[in-house]
Parts: sequence; structure tokens; C-alpha cells
Amino acid sequence: MSLNTRFGVDVLGLLAGVFLAVTAVAFTATVAGWVGFGVFTGLAVIGAAGAVFATRLSARIGHGVLGLVGLWSLIAALVFTSPALLFADALAVVLVALVDLTVHELSTERVVHQLDVRTTEPAAKAVA
Repeated sequence: MSLNTRFGVDVLGLLAGVFLAVTAVAFTATVAGWVGFGVFTGLAVIGAAGAVFATRLSARIGHGVLGLVGLWSLIAALVFTSPALLFADALAVVLVALVDLTVHELSTERVVHQLDVRTTEPAAKAVA
């Protein structure tokens, strides 16, 4: 069983958002801003790469939105020095990652529930 890249990117986004939410509260505004800039840069690159290389439209949209939120957040981390804005941006990343994970899992769950179990007739009945 292999790990789906969509799942991996979304979990990375979720972990990065949680990490940045803690960073916004734990460190000074300057340190949190630079940490946020670095993490949001990585998220923007990963989201853009996921949007380019994804094969399904829903994955492209989800990773594209994650990349756009990361891009906005890295610009905001450079322009503004508010820990509250960094915290809000981190929560936005968590929200986007959770929504994309939910869409992914719902599509997987739908496929599982659409499986049809067919019973075969015994060979003696089929011949007769």
C-alpha cells in the first residue's frame, strides 16, 4: 500500500499550520514572522508543485488553494509584524488542509461504498 501524495501534502500543511499557530504564541513577533516566512514559503512551493503534478481536478484545486494561502501568508509575514495575523494565517492553512483531506477521504469512501458484491451461481445450476 502506497501513500497518496495528496494525503502527504495535506498532512504536511496541517502540521505546518499547527506548528505556526504555536510559534505565533510562543515567540516574539520578529522571530515568529521569520519562522512563518520560511514555513509559508515551503508550503507555497509544495502547494504549487502539488497543483502542477496532480492528476485529479479536486487535488489540483486543493493544492492550488493551499499554495495561494501559503503565498499570501508569506507576503503577510514580511509586510506585517502582528503575531495575531500569523496565528490567523496558520489557522487558515489548517482549515484548507482539513477541507482538502476531507474531500480526499470522502472520494475514497464513496469508491469503497460503490463496490458491488455479486454472487456467482453454482456450476451445476449454470449448466442445467
